[in-house]
Amino acid sequence: MRPFSYDTAAELFPAAIRKKKRAGFAYRRFGTAAEAVRFAIEELPADSLNGAYLQVEEARFDQSGIRTLYESEAFPLTRRPRAPAATETNADAA
Repeated sequence: MRPFSYDTAAELFPAAIRKKKRAGFAYRRFGTAAEAVRFAIEELPADSLNGAYLQVEEARFDQSGIRTLYESEAFPLTRRPRAPAATETNADAA
């Protein structure tokens, strides 16, 4: 298996749902896999990411795979800062 390249073009496909259409998320093509991964994790609502998949050349990544790519040390883009956990916020209020 060859190493993953974040510079390769990628396609992001929505989950296939027959009964209703998901508003705001349709097939989307990205110039780089890094942009697609960041969009999937940072911009998509969680329910839209569930069931969606990313295709990079011949490889497909489900929600778990996309998250793994995003959390990898090799991920080349700046990640959005994480929101503080609810327990930390509650501890500060006390």
